[in-house]
Amino acid sequence: MYTLIDGKQTAADIRREIAAEVSKMREKGIRIPHLAAILVGDDPSSVSYVSNKVKDCHEVGFRSSLVKYDRNVTESELLAKISELNIDPEVDGFIVQLPLPGHIRESRVIESIDPSKDADGFHPVNLGRMMIGLPGFVPATPFGIVELIKRYHIETSGKKCVVLGRSNIVGRPVSILLSQKGMDATVTVAHSRTRELPELVKSADIIIAALGSPGFIKGDMVKEGAVLIDVGTTRVNAPDTKNGFRLAGDADFDSVAPKCSYITPVPGGVGPMTRVSLLRNTLLAANQRPLK
Repeated sequence: MYTLIDGKQTAADIRREIAAEVSKMREKGIRIPHLAAILVGDDPSSVSYVSNKVKDCHEVGFRSSLVKYDRNVTESELLAKISELNIDPEVDGFIVQLPLPGHIRESRVIESIDPSKDADGFHPVNLGRMMIGLPGFVPATPFGIVELIKRYHIETSGKKCVVLGRSNIVGRPVSILLSQKGMDATVTVAHSRTRELPELVKSADIIIAALGSPGFIKGDMVKEGAVLIDVGTTRVNAPDTKNGFRLAGDADFDSVAPKCSYITPVPGGVGPMTRVSLLRNTLLAANQRPLK
């Protein structure tokens, strides 16, 4: 029988821990953390995600602010706002919600964010620090994945881990985190050009699925007792639901779950942990403010 990894409950536990730290800051007369977000356009997923971030901030006692632009905003206008937030002494961390419209270069936007305020952990400076094991802002989803593994006391040392997906946001960073000292997994990163992929997946003790391909992993691709962390959150049509869609993970849950020792649901697994990781990075940024 598998154990369901409850990201929603784990994220709630972490929010309580953060709220306790914020309460202590307030008691000492220290300014509470401030997380800002820039939202471009009206993509439903992005709007919902940012709205939840604002609610999370309120729950833990953070100050939050939201800057909205329509999808026709120019790259130069967006960069000007980022420069403004970079030098705003009242803002500890901020994010620019991705994806952005095609006329805006995401790499240019990410690189323009002050690394010391990079709540998403995407800046090359922070990725570089993570790669060599220095303290810093870890990308939100990989941090959330590793935190779930730690809090459920899942053994990683010497285990064979297969990461499906090589994005700079999830696949590559989480492969580095899991292979570092303290986690000590043996990690393989697989992608669309990987040969004999089903066999590779079946050899894994731990599977991190970050493909964005609904139901890709079937039960016959997973060995008995494997751990599966499903990062996929693809909207698929579901006429019987209120919104007309549902979120689907990369694993076919019904066939995969019986084979697993631990598995994350979609939704309610990695997603809530990604959001709480932004709070963690913002609190870290606030704690690194120069003393006055």
